[in-house]
Amino acid sequence: MADNVPIATYVMVIYFIYVSHLMSTSGQPKSWTNLLPTKLQNIHLADRLSDDPSAIKLASTDFGNMAKEIPAAVLYPSSNNDIASLIKFSHSSSPPFQIAARGQGHSIRGQAMARDGVVVDMKSLRNHRNGNGVKVSSAASSSVGWYADVGGEQLWVDVLNATLEHGFAPVSWTDYLYLTVGGTLSNAGISGQTFRFGPQISNVLEMDVITGKGDFVTCSPEKNTELFYAVLGGLGQFGIIVRARIPLEPAPKTVKWVRMLYNDFSAFTRDQEHLISFNGRKQKNAVNYLEGSLLMSQGPHPNNWRSSFFSLSDHSKIISLLTKYGILYCLEVVKFYDDHTLASMDTEVQALWEELSFMPGFVYEKDVLYVDFLNRVRSGEIKLQSQGLWDVPHPWLNLFVPKSHISDFNNGVFNDIILKRNITTGPILVYPMIRSK
Repeated sequence: MADNVPIATYVMVIYFIYVSHLMSTSGQPKSWTNLLPTKLQNIHLADRLSDDPSAIKLASTDFGNMAKEIPAAVLYPSSNNDIASLIKFSHSSSPPFQIAARGQGHSIRGQAMARDGVVVDMKSLRNHRNGNGVKVSSAASSSVGWYADVGGEQLWVDVLNATLEHGFAPVSWTDYLYLTVGGTLSNAGISGQTFRFGPQISNVLEMDVITGKGDFVTCSPEKNTELFYAVLGGLGQFGIIVRARIPLEPAPKTVKWVRMLYNDFSAFTRDQEHLISFNGRKQKNAVNYLEGSLLMSQGPHPNNWRSSFFSLSDHSKIISLLTKYGILYCLEVVKFYDDHTLASMDTEVQALWEELSFMPGFVYEKDVLYVDFLNRVRSGEIKLQSQGLWDVPHPWLNLFVPKSHISDFNNGVFNDIILKRNITTGPILVYPMIRSK
């Protein structure tokens, strides 16, 4: 059954991409031997600390490309013990120096940097896992079922590929998979599955964490509970995640991917809210993914770098609508299926669509492999990289807006700012979540 709770929040993801450089800086790099305690040179970590200019340069920036903080050194750990030793040393120093764990460096405003401190390059651990960064297991004697023990430095795309070999996968994802497990679990990990399964931080069974004192602690909802819930979504301020146990469920092979267009924002949000009212984890008539976005007149085609969904034959028809209305609202849903549910898929989908109010004739469907859907943003990234448009400032913004004010947001921001000022340089996502999830 659906959870009978009010829909309380909309998530707003605004991706503005500017090619002008907006970089703040904290100065020029100095030798770590001048900035960190001299005793650090004598412990076993010294040979894993680097102040090579290329290492410092990478650790001084992030994906946002708007902030710059120069660390004294970068640690390339070969084990969790290296990280713990570094933290213990800092904790015992007076004063302690800053330490920041860096996965893919996908923070926006310098959160993965450490001015005059040490940035821990978590990716280095992948070279020392001997292929065991993702371990898939089954707990047949408990209610847990299948799960994956995953190093905090592992990429979600690698988790996906490793679990699919067993026919299973996690249920909650981010739109972009080339992020580390420890990175997204230190934030939230939201996407179109959140309304049904919760964010990624609501889908963790257990973690190994290195605390701010350098202690190695295993925590879960039953063990060291306070630390468990502090670290999840804790922005790295309560410990570094070095292992997470992620529950798995049987993975589908194929998805039906559908987009529908609206010119009326109220109808768009009403239909989104209706669809996410079916949100039980095992509810058969529930969609598996729901997001929404704005389509704006931005050149010769309505696709954007996040995914090339609409076929060339559809472009002129959609562009004509954009010319007429200025902004269109695109409802995006996905329904999973496999060989056993293929026969009933079309019937289920049509029953859902009959209750919606999208513009007649403006519904588009495609069937793609499950893995290709989840990894849909990667091709856009590669394209922007080839054009030199990936490593630019990303003043991106994520907002949670109360349901009671989402119409005001549409009028005040989408219409009065974005439409009137003709801002078309990046995707804007808008979709609802359920507070209890």
